[in-house]
Amino acid sequence: MSRAYRTLLRPWLFSQDSEKIHDRTLRLLAAAGRNRLACRALASIFQPLELPVRLFGLSFPNPVGLAAGMDKAAAAVPVWAALGFGFSELGGVTWKAQPGNPAPRMFRAIPHGALVNRMGFNNPGAEAVAARLAQWRAQNRWPNHPVGMNLGKSKDTPLEDAAEDYARSLCAVWPYADFFVVNVSSPNTTNLRDLQDREALDEILAALQEANQTMAQTCRPAHSAKPILVKVAPDLSFEALDEILALAKPRDIAGIVATNTTILRPTIEDGRLKKIYEEAGGLSGRPLRARSTEVIRHIYRQTRGELPIIGVGGIFNAADAWEKITAGASLVQVYTGMVYEGPGVVKEIVDGLRALTRSMGYGSLTQAVGSKSN
Repeated sequence: MSRAYRTLLRPWLFSQDSEKIHDRTLRLLAAAGRNRLACRALASIFQPLELPVRLFGLSFPNPVGLAAGMDKAAAAVPVWAALGFGFSELGGVTWKAQPGNPAPRMFRAIPHGALVNRMGFNNPGAEAVAARLAQWRAQNRWPNHPVGMNLGKSKDTPLEDAAEDYARSLCAVWPYADFFVVNVSSPNTTNLRDLQDREALDEILAALQEANQTMAQTCRPAHSAKPILVKVAPDLSFEALDEILALAKPRDIAGIVATNTTILRPTIEDGRLKKIYEEAGGLSGRPLRARSTEVIRHIYRQTRGELPIIGVGGIFNAADAWEKITAGASLVQVYTGMVYEGPGVVKEIVDGLRALTRSMGYGSLTQAVGSKSN
């Protein structure tokens, strides 16, 4: 399936502006999400056999999730399960609606299987996203897998007011998300990464957990507080990562998403590629794979495997996903891999992970987590 996509469809898609074809594709997927027959047809082609994982008190049909950034406005919520994903992370969403950075703002480095983007949290705002989620629920089109929400900071909110900004977004979408990911690591909002500082992050997490508990206690029927994870940058030193990990128990961090995009660039001689890499923004895809795995391995070692990790960065096939899992990730996510490999990539990864689990003699995928962390 991926070979057919790469040979027949991808050249046509890649002949068009990266963001424009993303938006057109998302509109088609949104239309499919509103049509039960279309979703069933997609599921018959792309849905893999289950490879279940139990984590955060949630049941995942398989460990391969949709990474944040693909569906920022919750436009195509039902279709991600039909395409085989074991979970989806929507957003990033901010409290205030915002257009993001000026276009062009997304670029392909095709020979390296990479993307550079400086989108800047373009989204319609938390309340609008919540309304869209409510519509999907009312239409009985909710997916049968966990749905997460990536939370960002509004661009014009001062850093000193970030905690309140994040908390407002959480409250707006709380009734619909199964878990939340605090995004303080995007390179595309000015000074956002400063919020990875331990003191600043501690303040944000305190506000989020307070809002989390309030929402849980006031909803009817009463509900438990929901898992809150932190997404970290691959460019942090291990010492800086350890500062974040030190907040795990005091602030009840449920897990870490490792990693966001990188501001670093590979050294190259090709003039056309060099021009793309000189664009400001975060780099994702194959060049990020090794570093994100290093970060996963470090987190797993430092926490002795007690803090769950969602691995993301350069996953294009089952071998890439297996590398992340054996380094310490319990779940993985793809974005750039789907752009380059097509919608069949999830099924191919899950089927490959099933085969690897059996061939390595594990009774479940969970047994393989961290098996090569040393």
